[in-house]
Amino acid sequence: MTRASAPKSRQPNGASSIFQGKDGRWHGYVTVGTKDNGNPDRRHVSRKTRPEVTKLVRELERQRDKGAVRKAGQSWTLETWLTHWVENIAAAHVSENTIDGYRVAVNHHLIPGLGAHRLEKLEPEHLERFYKKMQDSGSAVGTAHQVHRTVRTALNEAVRRAHLTVNPATIAKAPRLEEEEVEPYTVEEVQHLLTEAAKHRNTARWVIALALGLRQGEVLGMQWDDVDFDLGVIRVRRGRLRPRYKHGCGDRCGRKPGYCPQKINTRRETKNAKSRAGQRPIGAPDELLQLLRQHKGEQARERSLARDLWTEKGYVFTSPTGEPLNPNTDYHKWKELLKAAGVRDARLHDARHTAATVLLILGVPDAVVDAIMGWEPGKSARMRRRYQHLTSRVLNDTAAKVGGLLWGTEQGAEERGAGAGRSPVPTELMIHVARLGERRVPFLHREHADEVVARWSEDWPDHAAEVEMWDRWRWEHQGPGGASVLRDQMPERSVVFHGRALFLPGGERVVTALPELWSVPAWDFETDVYTGRASAWRTARRPSSGQEVEAQVRGTDKAAVEAAFVEACAQAVDRARNPGRYGDTDEW
Repeated sequence: MTRASAPKSRQPNGASSIFQGKDGRWHGYVTVGTKDNGNPDRRHVSRKTRPEVTKLVRELERQRDKGAVRKAGQSWTLETWLTHWVENIAAAHVSENTIDGYRVAVNHHLIPGLGAHRLEKLEPEHLERFYKKMQDSGSAVGTAHQVHRTVRTALNEAVRRAHLTVNPATIAKAPRLEEEEVEPYTVEEVQHLLTEAAKHRNTARWVIALALGLRQGEVLGMQWDDVDFDLGVIRVRRGRLRPRYKHGCGDRCGRKPGYCPQKINTRRETKNAKSRAGQRPIGAPDELLQLLRQHKGEQARERSLARDLWTEKGYVFTSPTGEPLNPNTDYHKWKELLKAAGVRDARLHDARHTAATVLLILGVPDAVVDAIMGWEPGKSARMRRRYQHLTSRVLNDTAAKVGGLLWGTEQGAEERGAGAGRSPVPTELMIHVARLGERRVPFLHREHADEVVARWSEDWPDHAAEVEMWDRWRWEHQGPGGASVLRDQMPERSVVFHGRALFLPGGERVVTALPELWSVPAWDFETDVYTGRASAWRTARRPSSGQEVEAQVRGTDKAAVEAAFVEACAQAVDRARNPGRYGDTDEW
């Protein structure tokens, strides 16, 4: 009589199992978690012998207990993960400039060089050999270091999401990046730069960089609402972004998007400062405030000259038509300034180093330096910032020190304060005012007023013109525009050519009794007809009708105006037929 076999004990749910299959191999199954659909996530291993499988099973169990098992699901390569990370994860959470840097590192370096590697098979040595290959191929050490930081950030996210257990980029040695010692400009060099800057447009832009150390984006993103002339304070709130363009011609011009005649900027102009340290008030020296007042008057004159071509956006530093300055153009203007001033070449950002060194020379407290420069303080500096409040007196005292150092130490604060209210033009007793119809134009010299009256009378014989004498005090307090409009040289006079055409929604030209092309003589103070450009054109949907599209062109070069008129009419026709393409409707 045979004895009944003892029943096999049942393994608890989720326990690992090892057995020999019909294929003769040993198999092991380990439950490491739960899949997205709720089913158990059981991993399988297979080897020829039981000890080999047992070893692998025990290793999987240890990884499971430490939470280091790679997540089940898509099998990532470095290319697929980096593409997913940069477009779907990073793009939604970092600034435009940061994502641009990530995309260059990913698409131009990492994917072509390492993209075929399986994510879990990537080793630190792969990265280190790749960095060396980049440098051997001519890439700068800084470029290789930027690529290293990018892949480290991307793989940290893969580890956080359990697609990877260890980040090889944290183990790999990054290329050694030796920072070059920056030599700030001396006070004498700064004064040479300020003297030369006074001869150029947007003088105050360079004074702000050298005296206050604002970053390029902070200066170009500054608006008049940020300047408080009463308190003598400039508030940093936003930064200018580099524009990114797309074709507005349907990619028919054959050029890069940035050189397309009808290019469209796809990026916002500014972004708010992202940190509390970045959003800060800065005390401005009296000399700088005076320059800003003069600059505001010059901008008002440019606005009058541009007339309908001007786009009012409130920026302190603009193009001749009111648009914010392009950072690339600003950079090249800086290089031209250095060359004209006979000062050694340096980066634009070195002006910021210079300003920081000036503050060090003046002995400004660390907490105030951190606030002026917009630096995130360290632990001890954060405590100082928490308990030391930047009152108006601290800001103004620092501003007075900067002004005294850069504009001459022999002047006292009282003298600088008194000088801020002086007129920027010589103080003759009498003003010679050319009265041209209802317009009055003031001159310091009688011969200039006489010349303008004589030639203006020839152009417009039916309008009265004469020279009036005004007491200077009376003009500055009662005359239109005050001292800011006084002229000490002969104004410009030119012939200005105009063009205008109207188009119906279907693109048909509207026939009017007015000429399409005409010309008039104009002085630069006749803002209704004057322009200083060879040609400039625009198209606009007329607000009165909401349907007709108007093409406008004007300039001082007849041939250029005629050519521009053809181009303006072509765009006006296209705009009349396709309003959504130009933002005239919500249909596009």
